[in-house]
Amino acid sequence: MNILVCISQAPDTTSRIAFTNGDKEFDTNGVQFIVNPYDEWYALVRALELKEAGGGTVTTLTVGDASTDPVIRKALAIGADAAVRVDFKPTDSMQTARLIAAHAEGKGYDLILCGKETIDYNGSVVPGMVAALLDLPYVALGTKLEVANGVATVMREVTGGEEEVEVTLPAVVSAAKGMAEQRIPNMRGIMSARTKPLQVEAGAADAATVVRTFSLPEDKGSCKMIPADQAEELIRLLREEAKVI
Repeated sequence: MNILVCISQAPDTTSRIAFTNGDKEFDTNGVQFIVNPYDEWYALVRALELKEAGGGTVTTLTVGDASTDPVIRKALAIGADAAVRVDFKPTDSMQTARLIAAHAEGKGYDLILCGKETIDYNGSVVPGMVAALLDLPYVALGTKLEVANGVATVMREVTGGEEEVEVTLPAVVSAAKGMAEQRIPNMRGIMSARTKPLQVEAGAADAATVVRTFSLPEDKGSCKMIPADQAEELIRLLREEAKVI
């Protein structure tokens, strides 16, 4: 089975967030980038588990410029067989999806796995867009994934319980927490990643949106502490200031 795993980079969660160019662009100065956790911990690792169980190949695909190469090499160190980078810096989700779909078209991938979202934009839309562009079945937010006889069985959480979905391959699945357990690359994997193929393709796609401005959330307001024996005062504040009751 040939599996394509979409890999993106995201700022480390401890990074200081700031904007530049009139608050129209994310300021990358001093920011440490990592492999997007949903892509790495769940999508990539589950793909490797499926390959180890049934054979095949795992290829990663990243849309980005050369600055994304370190996170691609980490994915190779974890165990991916090869990597592709579409050399283009996207400004919105539709550009990313179009370039992923353009690469995947006609390549014979049996399964395309993505993390459910990136931890910077939290859009959770690219996997569905890719499936629509390729006219493939799509299952979102999978927490378990099994593949047998050309059918993917995906478990996902829904309101009040779990839902089991079966789709015929090829298909697109987005991975959520629970699909796999994080793997730490060992020294052998790190060394072998240097020699694994990283193919760079040219790419271009139109954006579907325009960023007007970014802004940071407002600072949280001060917290008022009310003694436990002053319930009436608490109720008054909730009604008159918080306006929640």
